[in-house]
Amino acid sequence: MTTVPHRKIPDDPDFVPNDGREDLNPKDVHFWTLVAEDYRTHGSDFFSQGFWALFWHRFGNWRMGVKPWFLRAPFSLFYKVMFKLTEILCGISIPYTVRVGRRVTLEHFGGMVLVAHTIGNDVIVRQNTTFGIVGLDDLSGRPIIGNNVELGASVVILGRIRIGDGAKVGAGAVVVRDVPSGVVVGGVPARVLKYTPSKS
Repeated sequence: MTTVPHRKIPDDPDFVPNDGREDLNPKDVHFWTLVAEDYRTHGSDFFSQGFWALFWHRFGNWRMGVKPWFLRAPFSLFYKVMFKLTEILCGISIPYTVRVGRRVTLEHFGGMVLVAHTIGNDVIVRQNTTFGIVGLDDLSGRPIIGNNVELGASVVILGRIRIGDGAKVGAGAVVVRDVPSGVVVGGVPARVLKYTPSKS
């Protein structure tokens, strides 16, 4: 796989970090419609930890639309408590500053630290997955996960990189470089194992 030069803000505006001051929920759907969609995506299982982790993530973003700030304050306090409980009880940490698309599935709960920049639509994330920075020299350098991406268990994706649409990342892979669309990668560090061109 070709080495990708280290990106710097503002050279790539796609990686400018979310400042936590806005509602990052998808704009094309109402909050409760989005929650219902997440519920169906998780097999309509009321006890799905993945569903509840996403619910509190969506709630954390929804409350950012409550104005003025003093009306938002009690919702913010409630969100912070539920975010911490979700980390403890579900083993899933997904801050509201992560932009999450629609029909995202958090399967096989536990050990998920999902500090990405963006997670696209129709993504499947499995247990013990980590998204985050690669080093202290780039604290805002978080990955962008494209649409229709499938991630195996114990995947680690680090730094200011992009996982292309339709890519599959094998279990236990450590990804520190961009992954092209429509490929299968695996290994430590991850490398392309198979090309799966999209059907036209």
